[in-house]
Amino acid sequence: MLRPRITPCLLIKNDGLVKTVNFSNEKYVGDPINAVKIFNEKNVDEILIIDIDATSKGMAPNYSLIERIANESRMPICYGGGIKNLEQAEKIIGMGIEKVAISSAFIKDPSMISELSFLIGSQSVVGVLDVKKAFLKGYNVFTHNGTVKVKGKLSDWVKTYQDMGVGEIVFNSIDRDGLMTGYDTNLVNELQGSLSVPSSFLGGAGSLSDIEKLISLTGHGGCVAGSLFVFKGKYRAVLINYPRIEDKLDLIKKGLNRFYD
Repeated sequence: MLRPRITPCLLIKNDGLVKTVNFSNEKYVGDPINAVKIFNEKNVDEILIIDIDATSKGMAPNYSLIERIANESRMPICYGGGIKNLEQAEKIIGMGIEKVAISSAFIKDPSMISELSFLIGSQSVVGVLDVKKAFLKGYNVFTHNGTVKVKGKLSDWVKTYQDMGVGEIVFNSIDRDGLMTGYDTNLVNELQGSLSVPSSFLGGAGSLSDIEKLISLTGHGGCVAGSLFVFKGKYRAVLINYPRIEDKLDLIKKGLNRFYD
């Protein structure tokens, strides 16, 4: 059984660290390299870094910034943004990045998943599904920072990703992004039983109790959070933070105990 992971998510725009609400209203909050330096000291499991400009504007990955991040980081990095082909993904892995996270390119050509898994190993291939609650029921999948709606059910895309050999899936809630009101537990419950690969959930975490609750629902899922580890207090003062190792182990233990109750 996989150990639950608690992963900060950093969003990059114009080489700066930003935070969003519902995939819009970007707020500059600092230098991503400085954030990586701080997380180095906090026993972080891994970091997910997404360049939100690259895909939406059709730009290539910012290799210079990626290289700086890889050189600075002492923890595993998963990078996403602007990756359109195998060559770009392989180049990023060659820079010392452990995983690549891909959204629109996999939607456009799911066969890229199996090709990339063969090339760099499935453990390094992460599929990102940006989702939003549908008007009646279920969830719709979007790409390009939530601006392009994708045809097909979420369940069908999950099956396709898994059948193609993806190593991990990150479910990113557009509805909960930046609100800090808790993860979308309905989304988590809807996906339970259909996942055969490691999964992570992003969007909505506002406290460590939200992470504990997510662990209690999945037993093994990845808990990804952005605002929680960038802001502090009700006025959202910018302060890079992460639970102390003893606090992290305690909340994981509590979440797992509730899972097995």
